This record gives sequence, C-alpha cells and structure tokens, in this order.
Amino acid sequence: MGLTVSDQNALVVVDVQNDFCPGGALAVVEGDAVVPLANTLARRFRNVVLTQDWHPAGHASFASTHGEAPFETVELSYGTQVLWPDHCVQGTDGAAFHPGLDIPHARAVIRKGLNPAVDSYSGFREADRTTPTGLAGYLRDLGVGRVFLCGLATDFCVAWTGYDAREAGLDVVLVEDACRGIDLGGSLARAHAEMDARGIMRITSADLG
Repeated sequence: MGLTVSDQNALVVVDVQNDFCPGGALAVVEGDAVVPLANTLARRFRNVVLTQDWHPAGHASFASTHGEAPFETVELSYGTQVLWPDHCVQGTDGAAFHPGLDIPHARAVIRKGLNPAVDSYSGFREADRTTPTGLAGYLRDLGVGRVFLCGLATDFCVAWTGYDAREAGLDVVLVEDACRGIDLGGSLARAHAEMDARGIMRITSADLG
C-alpha cells in the first residue's frame, strides 16, 4: 500500500498501560506485544499523542462500585455501560504507561475517564458523546488531517477513538498489527465492521512506506 507519513499526520498511541498488559487488572491477551511496534511506528511521526485511562477510585464503570460482577452491564445516564474490573486508577502503577514504551518525543498526553460518573473509551470524547477531551482541537491547531491509531484495545478504546476522529473530519488509519483486542462477545468483529462502514483504513505496519 505504501502510505507515506507526513507532518500533516499524527500517531495516536491508545492506552498502552500496565493494567491493559499481561499481569494487569484488565489485561488484553498479548497486550504487551504492541509496545515494540508502537515504539518503532512513533519514530516515523513528528506528531505523536498518547492517551491514558485515568480513573478516580470508585468510578462508575467499575463493577465493584455497583456490587456487580465484571463484564455485566448497567444503565447509566448516558446509556448501557459494561462494568469493568477496577483498572487504571489515578496514580497507581496499573495506570502508568508500560515501562517498555519509549516515545520521548510524544507531544501530548490525553488523560480520559476522569469524570467519576462517565466512562471514556475514546481519546476524543467521553462516553456521554458530548464532552470533548480537547484532542480534536489540538490536532486541528497542528494542521493534522490524518491520524494513525495503535494500542489497546482494538475493539474498545482504539475503535472509539477512530470513530470520533472520523466525526472530527480526520482521515483514520488503523495499524492492525500494533493493536490487540479484548473480543468480548464478538466485539472485535463488530468493531472491524463499524470501522469499515465509517471509512477507517486498516493496514499493517509493513504498509507504511
């Protein structure tokens, strides 16, 4: 495919944090496999943004907050919410970036999920679908027209970041081999279908010229 990276492109590295890697509270299978690929990809980009799940204790998306089992669902003010194990709690080791992540030139870190009552998968917008993180404006000010996505997890935070990037008017490219998914009840196939429907290009890192 031979896509070429330019200064009008940005790489968004989604939630490569300890709690999403093996041994973490909400581990994605082979989640740590994305680390060397993200590092290598990032060297190709002048503009790199990291997103970071950053929940207060007792967050509304935590199963423990509701006395329910993980992966059950509840109805919150903004709709149906999957309940997760406590993860990426502010200031904990689980919320820290994976120690192998080596992207010192990243220009911004977007923390999300800070509102105790609202989850936030996307790096652009909270799950209420109205509250922005500021990422769209930041990229617009840099003159970015296309974002490349990698990280964790493909079918949740990466996918939602892609959907909102498209709604913000950006071209979106998913680097599939630099992502890993949870695949909860067929969620990975649904995410891929939704990406295709929204015009999100899916490539591998070898397709970058």
